[in-house]
Amino acid sequence: MSKEQKAGAVLRYFAIEGRFSGAQAYGTGHINDTFRAVFEDAGRHVPFLAQRINRSIFRDVPALMENIGRVTEHLWAQIAEEPDALRRTLTLIPARDGRVWHQDEEGDYWRVYRFIERARGYDTIQSADQAYQAARAFGRFQQMLATLPTPRLHDTIPDFHHTPKRFQALLKAIDADVANRATQVRTEIEFALSHQSITGVLLDANLPERVTHNDTKINNVLLDDTTGEGICVIDLDTVMPGLALYDFGDMVRTATSPASEDELDLSKVTMQFPMYEALVRGYLSTAGEMLTRAERELLAFAGKLITFEIGLRFLTDYLAGDTYFKVHRPGHNLDRARTQFALVRSIEQQEERMRLLVDSI
Repeated sequence: MSKEQKAGAVLRYFAIEGRFSGAQAYGTGHINDTFRAVFEDAGRHVPFLAQRINRSIFRDVPALMENIGRVTEHLWAQIAEEPDALRRTLTLIPARDGRVWHQDEEGDYWRVYRFIERARGYDTIQSADQAYQAARAFGRFQQMLATLPTPRLHDTIPDFHHTPKRFQALLKAIDADVANRATQVRTEIEFALSHQSITGVLLDANLPERVTHNDTKINNVLLDDTTGEGICVIDLDTVMPGLALYDFGDMVRTATSPASEDELDLSKVTMQFPMYEALVRGYLSTAGEMLTRAERELLAFAGKLITFEIGLRFLTDYLAGDTYFKVHRPGHNLDRARTQFALVRSIEQQEERMRLLVDSI
């Protein structure tokens, strides 16, 4: 049975009306298997987004889905009266047993969302306005979740953005060298080791804990096909307690360079200052009043740290034999690590100018 056929078989366990028409693989995510499924109901073709959740990475899927259920319900309560509200937050489709997930015979967990039409995510940024819109959407997402009632959300991946622990994981991967690759990446290892001093800066700054997305790639905001507005934040698996600057830093990482995350020509990797300025202005337009003075002072630094951290993760996975991120060619994780480290260098060349911009707003 193909993955698409498996998705179709699982969908009958969800509260969806109509006849299943077909499913196709969808998106470019590294972690979960995602499908766009279509049902025919009363002469209409109704699309849904089905996902098989990667349980080797997310060890407690019921807790993860509890987080997503709480977050989406809280967002919906605040936007229900807005125009086009159903397109402005993800909507979970319940399983027929009342849960918001289904576990199949093989032990895999599945969920289904209402498919948001007439909007799309972009793997690489194409304009400063797109950067502004995405940052505005992520800032609003943080701002709305600042009022999420207790209890505290579950940590779906403990220490996800704990950069010192990511650094220690790299050191262990270097020592173990299970795939016999360390000698091939001495330059990258030396770069990582030379930046150890920055790993604890955010954790040592006594910043407030927030509800954060923790994976603010530009393609995790859907932009309206007509207006270009950032209408919906998606991919909520890593929504959990964290630092606001983790989210902003990952926006800088994913939105300021014209190159893709795995670009082979490192001369194309650069932190474009106009894109950075658009991110700052968009983010502060919605989240600015929420931020403390300390958070604002470290806003410019956050991009360098998170870019470096993701580079550490790609390099660690390469040394470990590519066990975490999906790879599509030999050396793929190494290519990703090199791209991140090249972007760190570009950020460092412009860091003072970045700080002055934040101070001026």
